[in-house]
Amino acid sequence: MTTPSLQDGIDKAGSPVDMLWKPGAEPWTPEVVEREFVGWRQEQAAWHDGVALLNLSHHMYDMWIEGPDATRVLADHGVNNFEKFAVGQAKQYVPVTRHGHIVTDGILAREGENAYLLSGIPAAQHWVHYHAEKGGYDVSCVTDPSSAFRPGGKDPKLFRYQIQGPRALDLVESVFGGPLPETKFFHSAPVTLDGRPFRALRHGMAGQAGYEFIGPWEHAAHVHEAFLKAGEPLGLIQVGALAYTTPSVESGWIPSPVPGIYSDPELLDYRRYLPLFGIEGRRPLNGSHFSPDIEDYYVSPYELGYGKMIHFGHDFLGRDALLKARDEELRKKVTLVFDADDVRRVVGDGRDPGFVLSYARHRVETGHGDGDGELVGVTMQIASIDPVGTVLAQALIAPSHAAPGTEVSVAWGEHPGGGTDPDADLGFPRIRATVQPSPFDQHARTQYRRNA
Repeated sequence: MTTPSLQDGIDKAGSPVDMLWKPGAEPWTPEVVEREFVGWRQEQAAWHDGVALLNLSHHMYDMWIEGPDATRVLADHGVNNFEKFAVGQAKQYVPVTRHGHIVTDGILAREGENAYLLSGIPAAQHWVHYHAEKGGYDVSCVTDPSSAFRPGGKDPKLFRYQIQGPRALDLVESVFGGPLPETKFFHSAPVTLDGRPFRALRHGMAGQAGYEFIGPWEHAAHVHEAFLKAGEPLGLIQVGALAYTTPSVESGWIPSPVPGIYSDPELLDYRRYLPLFGIEGRRPLNGSHFSPDIEDYYVSPYELGYGKMIHFGHDFLGRDALLKARDEELRKKVTLVFDADDVRRVVGDGRDPGFVLSYARHRVETGHGDGDGELVGVTMQIASIDPVGTVLAQALIAPSHAAPGTEVSVAWGEHPGGGTDPDADLGFPRIRATVQPSPFDQHARTQYRRNA
């Protein structure tokens, strides 16, 4: 039986939006890891006030790209600067279509002169793998899926543990018997624990310092236990799947934007190459903002804050489109701080709503929540942030309403999709919100990449 392709799904549904629109879709959370260990509020507090351990071993895809043309295929299809990319360094890899729309980002680590590891949501990996094959590049691409899709219930090839928070460095020094070698942000250093070699990537989340430790799965249990034991006197808290989804809302990273691949006639072969049941065919769209045109959901890397990563000193797919777009007035990435009383009223029926998480595309409007506002933007991710005391959202909004302190409102509800006027008054309640910068956390906004 032939596996249905993404294009098969679009043809059957009638349009990309009809295929993807799923009102009330459950938000994604990481696989395998416990949803909560001690409670999402305490787990969020740990990386703000203490020290937190996060297990990232199960929910990401890894793809190794190796061969004489490894750098060339990545540079030909990504905006990044490969002239300044050291072995041991990692970058946020940003592939775009010929029209300058992001496919999705991923974390790209250079492991050797002609060897890279691309990790994250598999849409970027599919893009690179396809072009490597179609373009005849002399590379091999080997993928280890996430634990939800790995056949036979096998273990991952790699473990990934993050140590984050104000006491992260104390914990690291306790485990390794002293400080690690001084390492720039998003660079890694080789480390050894009880004769077991792996790597320490200098990293951070929600404004806090820390490391991501990456190594062969055979060492996973030993490394994990070492951190738990050394962390006990420091008050180490393990972070579950719920809390894990939330630091991006503070640190300004927008996860899983809609890939700009669904409408370009020149990408028909690519859509036939992709399986329907992959990320591109199954990551749902929902929320109060509905458009029948999938291109209304496409995103420019400039809108995501990736403008500084674009290196025009090399030729790459989408370069001309991005040169043109840098002079256009595009939406701005901002943080919306929801009014706490409105959150209780609308989301919690007058009570504390508990944990809130949504990737819905909700309407951001002018006005004060009376339902008569004009559409000025759309939310991208929404989450409870207990240390802030309310719900925050990452959103893309018009420059005219992007100044910090601007008051807007968010329409909270689920548009039914096709067959209903996109602009119909469906009686959605509004939540007042105030625009603030993105990243919301000042350290993440000003210091993260200072020594990158």
